[in-house]
Amino acid sequence: MDGRHLNSSKLWAPAARQQSRTVTHMDYKYTLLDSGGDDYRKRPLLLQVDRAPMNLFAVLQVKPELPGRWSAPGCFGKVRLCGVLLGVAVTFVIMASYTLTGDRKDLLLTPSPYHHLVNPPGPFAFNLSSVKDYAHLQLVVKSIVSKVEFHSARQLPELKALVRSEQHMFSVIPRQFLPGFRNPCWYEEYAGNVTSNPYRANLYAHYARRFRAVFQHLRDTFREHLRSRDGKLYRIRCLPYFYIIGQPKCGTTDLYDRLRLHPDVKFSTFKEPHWWTRKRFGIIRLSEGFHERYPVEDYLDLFDQAAHLIQGSLAANNSETPSRPDVIIGEASASTMWDNNAWVYFYDNATTTGGKPPFLIQDFVHALQPDARFIVMLRDPVERLYSDYLYFGIANKSAEDFHEKVSESLQLLDGCLSDSTLRSCVYNTSVHNAMPVRLHVGLYVVYLLDWLSIFSREQILVLRLEDHASNMKHTMHTVFRFLGLGPLSQPIESELNRSPASNSRRPADKDLGPMLPATQHVLHHFYAPFNRKLAQVLHNDAFLWDSKP
Repeated sequence: MDGRHLNSSKLWAPAARQQSRTVTHMDYKYTLLDSGGDDYRKRPLLLQVDRAPMNLFAVLQVKPELPGRWSAPGCFGKVRLCGVLLGVAVTFVIMASYTLTGDRKDLLLTPSPYHHLVNPPGPFAFNLSSVKDYAHLQLVVKSIVSKVEFHSARQLPELKALVRSEQHMFSVIPRQFLPGFRNPCWYEEYAGNVTSNPYRANLYAHYARRFRAVFQHLRDTFREHLRSRDGKLYRIRCLPYFYIIGQPKCGTTDLYDRLRLHPDVKFSTFKEPHWWTRKRFGIIRLSEGFHERYPVEDYLDLFDQAAHLIQGSLAANNSETPSRPDVIIGEASASTMWDNNAWVYFYDNATTTGGKPPFLIQDFVHALQPDARFIVMLRDPVERLYSDYLYFGIANKSAEDFHEKVSESLQLLDGCLSDSTLRSCVYNTSVHNAMPVRLHVGLYVVYLLDWLSIFSREQILVLRLEDHASNMKHTMHTVFRFLGLGPLSQPIESELNRSPASNSRRPADKDLGPMLPATQHVLHHFYAPFNRKLAQVLHNDAFLWDSKP
């Protein structure tokens, strides 16, 4: 075992060798697997994004080289003006040509990861086709369904390739964890000043003001949880035992709130850190550009409160045995199952992987935590999409507007499938960001099959929101059994059953009423083949959701 992780007792992680860089803002040492001298947070890993702001209506052909800026003779003194005029002219020609020819397969929009789910303001009308009638949409769906093929399992990446792509992360987290703990934890040497604030540079603390009080409490009690051994100080670190990984608008918030009632379950400082999918790439909001990358240390800080509970107060328990060894930690980012949108900007081998990401989120999680457990909550994808639209839409929401956005999204997917495989389109960042509604998030089986390619079926619990809503007590006890949790006391059991549903639809959105029957019918037929495959994989026909028209 590498001395960076555990010594012969497998309990303590010594400081890195002198050749390692010292991250002063974190006040402790760790080993990097390379000798790079640049600050990790600001390493230039962006491989396919122009430094200039990208326009939604620009034509994209994803290539491994960086796109250059456009210029024209005589424009050197007025670069901005000429750029705008040229962009407008080209956009007009492209959209006009597209509308006249009906050729969708070559219209791929700029893959900005910051495009909102609603159309951005501007003078352009985002219409891929002027034909929005029901008969036309039926033909589009029929075309999509005819191209749907579920291929064999993907080729898994090698561990060395994963380590090479995320060297810092693998240098921080050990390959073995402390015995006697249910939760994956380890001790990490703390080489900083014990009077300093170990959380002062945490980007989560800077971004989420409402959680600064939590970080202040952690700072005030930090010294109480430092262990001394062989003249060195060590802090306890933990990763989650389980993850609620999806899907959005499928009841994950309600599941999270009820799980928190169990005395042996603790969560991260807040529900959705989105570290695996967004923060580690520097994505904070989908409407903004790249920010500083959140290092893994910032993510681990979110579990310190629970880790200190597991460890216990050293004043009351000075042994190396945890005070609460049965406590487990959860994390509930609903993007973890499906959101791999950042891959096209950070992994420079799209040309050798057929337009599919060379690594998925689950590859990294498995490399670090092969025994982790995962909970997935799903609902009828037709209803999920409408709920998603109502929740994320900003202005001018209506059933008619939803119908139009569904039409545009279906046409984009149909065009992608004309040239690419289903998996390529499901992970196509360009298509995702061009879609005005998140049609792809409801293709549950595609994501689930990729998770099952590396984790066993026994490690993934798949639930339905419809079952949870009709018999919440049964669902929660199924989750408790899956996590190996003991029974609840009668008062907590009563509170569990009494608590109202979390994150239900807002009154203003309820007033908009249901989607149009035509939209519902089209979406039902679109999702049908994916639901059939899902029911087959899970051996449960309830996932057909076939009660719809």
